[in-house]
Amino acid sequence: MICIQSLHRIKRSVIAILSTQKAPKHTVDYSRLPKINECDLAEQFVRGSGPGGSAVNKNANCVVLTHVPTGAVIKCHISRCQDENRKLAREMLRSKLDEMLNGENSVAAQMKRIEEQKFKKSEYKRKKKALLKEEWKKREGLT
Repeated sequence: MICIQSLHRIKRSVIAILSTQKAPKHTVDYSRLPKINECDLAEQFVRGSGPGGSAVNKNANCVVLTHVPTGAVIKCHISRCQDENRKLAREMLRSKLDEMLNGENSVAAQMKRIEEQKFKKSEYKRKKKALLKEEWKKREGLT
């Protein structure tokens, strides 16, 4: 049986662990993602091509989505399954519309900026470490 004091100790340690975890510095704003109405879409199923045998060559499992208001067209034949291609095509259309409407505030552009910042930070750390190592070698006479 656990006594009350040990429960309080465990609770304090859990709170300490949770409070020391850092919140992410860079967050992506998903609030500007466009909503897609099904009535704005024209959907066609065409035959795909490529590897997969009769599951691809005889079946119309390639999805062509057209967003009527903007005229954006997406063709998706990633999977052999028509349902998966429909879902993937809608996600691809959503990201394409996001890039068209929001430009540099789109989700993809935000993620790219975050990756560039991470790369710059790691590159800075790598160069600083190399410089400190060179200075140390000079001091120790190892060069």
